Amino acid sequence: MKASAVTTSVFALAVGAILLLSLPAWSDEKEGKEQKAAEMAKTAKVTIDQAIKTASEKVTGTVIEAELEHKHGKTIWEVEIVSADGKVTEVHLDADSGTVIDTEMKGAGRKHEKKGKAK
Repeated sequence: MKASAVTTSVFALAVGAILLLSLPAWSDEKEGKEQKAAEMAKTAKVTIDQAIKTASEKVTGTVIEAELEHKHGKTIWEVEIVSADGKVTEVHLDADSGTVIDTEMKGAGRKHEKKGKAK
């Protein structure tokens, strides 16, 4: 029974060491994403509040996420909205003009609308 307890302890220490050594890599990756997002936020003329308002006018439902991304060759706001029937739609807005670029049903792999205009 002592050999089994020692083996279990050694295994637990090995797993802990592996997790501990890989933690800095996860941390560095997160910092890189946060820094990139901060840089995009500095250049975006449209605020997150404006993006959410415009997206909510385009798609009915509850906003569950809004983030800056680089898609369509430019910085965009991607606002995710869940409808009453549980379907999630992404609304992509130009971060400079606030114009709706398109809407996309999440998981469906197809775009519903292209080149929408927002005021």
